[in-house]
Amino acid sequence: MQIRRFIQCDVFTPTPTLGNALAVVVDGDGLDDVAMHRFAAWTNLAETTFILPPREPEADYRLRIFTPTREMLFAGHPTLGSCAAWLHCGGKPKQEGIVRQECGVGIVEIDSRDSGHLAFLAPPTEIRPVQPDTFEAIVETLQISRQRILYSAELDNGPVWQAFQLDSADSVLALDSSRVRWPEFRALGFIGAHAEGGECDYEVRMLAPSSGMSEDPITGSLNSALAHWLQSRGQLTQPVSVAQGTCIERHGRVSIRPRDDGVMIGGQTHILIEGELHL
Repeated sequence: MQIRRFIQCDVFTPTPTLGNALAVVVDGDGLDDVAMHRFAAWTNLAETTFILPPREPEADYRLRIFTPTREMLFAGHPTLGSCAAWLHCGGKPKQEGIVRQECGVGIVEIDSRDSGHLAFLAPPTEIRPVQPDTFEAIVETLQISRQRILYSAELDNGPVWQAFQLDSADSVLALDSSRVRWPEFRALGFIGAHAEGGECDYEVRMLAPSSGMSEDPITGSLNSALAHWLQSRGQLTQPVSVAQGTCIERHGRVSIRPRDDGVMIGGQTHILIEGELHL
């Protein structure tokens, strides 16, 4: 048993306790797969991460990401939250202003110039059609009017999303999440535009997450995939803001900023618990 630094933080929200919680084992070196799986199941949060020494010479640290049931190649709020925890605990990037995180999808660059609002360069997203049978099952189960569906796609950026752009934020907010359950539907993403002049440009919902909840509070990897999807159709030409978690009384806020080599996904992280872990 070893004493390790431990952080629990709240990610993608301006208001602590209204975002997406994350457990971070800052000193994860020496823990084997079984120990990591067991601890992630014990925390019972959507994700628990372990910061390890990097294997790639350009990386500042290596990150492993676990849900209570499985390991993930990449996830957005664990990326921002783990980087915030690493910096909070004295981590110094090799290049000032850019943290390079090694994880299952490779090296993810994180803009750390504003420590209160980190942003990562979204990993590439493969875009392909939703399988017809899957499309029909989702539309039928959620009773979505076809007239409200503008676009659909299967998006793969490590996680695989069945994504739908609806005609408005109100149509997204009206979806009944109780109609879908994991594992029948694993990761459904919905996005719709708010009326001009509102606080946020888009509303996003992620239904049927594997954590057992009917809806995920705030999902960085989904917003990353959706941003690439919007960009591929010429719909993302300037920075936009996204609200998520509204229907489950969360106040998630994600900033999306396009640039020549992709999109930056940003948000605020709050350190809520700091202490020692005996593991």
